[in-house]
Amino acid sequence: MKSSTLAAFGIGSIAALGCATVAFAQAAPAAPAAPPAPTITANVPGVCVLSREGLIGASTVGKFVTTRMQQLGTQVNAELTGEQTTLQNEAKALDGKKATLAPASYQQQGQALQQRAVTLQEKAQQRDRELQATEQKAIARVLQEASPLVGDVVKTKACGILLDANSVLAGNPTMDITPAVVTALNGKMTQFTFERERLDAQAGAPQAR
Repeated sequence: MKSSTLAAFGIGSIAALGCATVAFAQAAPAAPAAPPAPTITANVPGVCVLSREGLIGASTVGKFVTTRMQQLGTQVNAELTGEQTTLQNEAKALDGKKATLAPASYQQQGQALQQRAVTLQEKAQQRDRELQATEQKAIARVLQEASPLVGDVVKTKACGILLDANSVLAGNPTMDITPAVVTALNGKMTQFTFERERLDAQAGAPQAR
């Protein structure tokens, strides 16, 4: 009976790694269409709105973070794809030698490949967690840098109340201080150095500076 080593020892499951490594880069499922927001024209004195997502998306440093995360994701995919290809090639080579190997030797080598496949899957999952942690830390850095700038704009606009844009169904654009904060942040910083977080590294080693 001609059976593939990939199938016989479960190694074929690593083929799924290529489409499951970088969760942050995957497109989100389409959300149900929301009802159109009403047009708000009144300007409530002292009430301001800030969008953190808009701050990240529109600022130069926020766009840099997005680009850098894509680069790190590409590096991770290249690493995992290389190991996946090597493992698949070795599995095919072993399958080709099945007729000339003793059953015990074939089984032993197949089990070793299976264990390496499991290890590779675990690595892919860890890399995904590392990328998520990296993105979260980078965004937190941007928001931290923007925090005093938000305070300055709040004072300038005489905001008595600052609302998160996510909690507001609709509002007068003149109450949105996000563009002013983006302008201030662009003047403060455009990028910063950071690498992928290493979850298996010693705690306390800085990865972003």
